[in-house]
Amino acid sequence: MKVGNLDSLKFDDKGLIPAVVQDWRDGTILMVAYMNREALDKTLETEIAHFWSRSRQELWEKGATSGHRQHVRAMFVDCDRDTVLISVTPDGPACHTGERSCFFARISDSTDSTVKTAEARGGVLDRISETIQARKRQASSDSYVAALLTAGQDQILKKVTEEAGEVILASKGGKREEIVHEAADLMFHLLVALGYHDIAVTDVYQELARRFGVSGIKEKASRPSARTGNAKRQGQR
Repeated sequence: MKVGNLDSLKFDDKGLIPAVVQDWRDGTILMVAYMNREALDKTLETEIAHFWSRSRQELWEKGATSGHRQHVRAMFVDCDRDTVLISVTPDGPACHTGERSCFFARISDSTDSTVKTAEARGGVLDRISETIQARKRQASSDSYVAALLTAGQDQILKKVTEEAGEVILASKGGKREEIVHEAADLMFHLLVALGYHDIAVTDVYQELARRFGVSGIKEKASRPSARTGNAKRQGQR
């Protein structure tokens, strides 16, 4: 793994550089820690995140005790070369409290760390997914999502089919703005379908991450449904 010329990185007067740790699957910022040159070298060597503890004054491997290691996918440096970004696949929560991310409280909520929110995680798809689940728990008379969920699965799937058709037509038309608009409609209704089944968008991220770097042909052939289908076809010969 390479991040360019390490000698050009700007460590502070204590030999440390801030490290922002990000879940590569959905962009969630998991934690911020510090690295010295030894921690940086160890991270590059093992592809497991290592940091320097300012309180204990020692090198530490994230998750060495808890098992919640962070497997490094890539490392980046900012324009001033005084902060690094580490993209990881985590084995478990990043925070010592058991939360997935250390950033789970709004500043405006007060200093009480028991006031938790997931709003800092992921992106707009996660927020939409959470809103859909909220509408499912407490329907509102003026909510389109609530109306769709109340109408049931057939109506939801009908909308997914309709929007998929609109994407096809927009793509054939070749107008970028229409393609983006219709694709957004399709993704929204697909999220509603997932919400109907209580499937979070993070579950889809994880499945895509599992497949990443694997041949699509091999991955599809490895699925239980594919193996069952092949066995049936062989039995009919």
